[in-house]
Amino acid sequence: MIPAQIIASKRDGAELSDEEIAFFIAGFTDENIPDYQMSALAMAIYLNGMTERETAALTQQMLESGTTLQWPYDDYLRVDKHSTGGVGDKTSIPLAPLLSCLGFQVPMLSGRGLGPTGGTLDKLESIPGFRADLSLDEIHRLTQDVGCVITGASKELAPADQKLYALRDVTATVPSIPLITASIMSKKLAETLDALVLDVKFGSGAFMKTRQQATLLARSLVRTGNCMGVTTTALLTDMNQPLGRMCGNALEISESIAVIKGEGPQDVRQLTIELAVEILLSTGTESSHAAAADNASRLLDSGAVYEKYCQMVRAQGGDPDAKLRFSQCSEVTAARSGIVSEIDTEQLGAAIIWMGGGRVQMAGRIDHAVGLEMLVRVGDAVQEGQPVVRVYCEDSEAYAFPIRKALTVSDEAAYLPLIVETISK
Repeated sequence: MIPAQIIASKRDGAELSDEEIAFFIAGFTDENIPDYQMSALAMAIYLNGMTERETAALTQQMLESGTTLQWPYDDYLRVDKHSTGGVGDKTSIPLAPLLSCLGFQVPMLSGRGLGPTGGTLDKLESIPGFRADLSLDEIHRLTQDVGCVITGASKELAPADQKLYALRDVTATVPSIPLITASIMSKKLAETLDALVLDVKFGSGAFMKTRQQATLLARSLVRTGNCMGVTTTALLTDMNQPLGRMCGNALEISESIAVIKGEGPQDVRQLTIELAVEILLSTGTESSHAAAADNASRLLDSGAVYEKYCQMVRAQGGDPDAKLRFSQCSEVTAARSGIVSEIDTEQLGAAIIWMGGGRVQMAGRIDHAVGLEMLVRVGDAVQEGQPVVRVYCEDSEAYAFPIRKALTVSDEAAYLPLIVETISK
């Protein structure tokens, strides 16, 4: 096969064969196909899309570019969750120990923050000693001994995705739904799962800005997962305001612990429970939504999930009893009286980056102690001069103007439902 002919075929809108896709991914992984040719194919896919079959074939080849986690033949079901990311999105941290307490094993492979949305691994590294770089042997052992881990993907898992992701980031092809689907699903399928639930977000603080875009992505992810033998469902959730009150690494750990203890903000608790419900229903562990939700709620309130969380943190080298470090704080106040009608969530995420709490390059260092605490939500009435955001930062006054500008106060506001749709096979 000739790479230039495959690129030209896709550029003309033709459907690639499984053999052509396999040839290209294998050659790119082995460095027989140079970056510029892979970039050209990625741009052709970005412009012309892929069929369901092509997307599944691309995912399969990226999956097979490396090894996969192998589990013993036993009675455990292995499950996981993936979120497309958002400001204040912290549900992975309570969900992993909750699913473990519900009887599943959870080999959760997570990522770091890049851009306005935070990364689960960065949050967990706010905990003194916590290791987010487990080896394959450690992932296998701790998943079975503890019941759950949260760690980064090792280099052995889907290496083609690691190479292609870096290339997409510099060639303006990140927003391609087939490429996003193959990237997400190749890593998750490398975990060798029985079931997967996806949290696909839309809105000002999400990668997908509109519900229509998010729906297309969710359907592509669900189709591909089920096509490849993993029971996959997705929740479509709103990200037009931060999830929970805390935004920033150590702050989000503190809020996650509150949820794990049966407390915390209602929206974080609700979404955590609903994600668990999807796993319980899709695996046939529970037969009704009410029973599944009651089971998950009871466990959160019982203290068992907190015990499991502490066990997981200790197993990964962290100290769950260590005091988290926060920067000094001050408050941003409302410029006028009225109702909070809109929040530019992406602007808030950008403010955290400016403070040092996020990164614009994957190699960048972050300050775990900075962040924001939201004192109001969309629909809340405020008075001029009332505190609306608490800023944790040594030089908080420097960020007061863009943070205040991110909140629109007017005379009325529309209700924002958190979960707008469930997408399944």
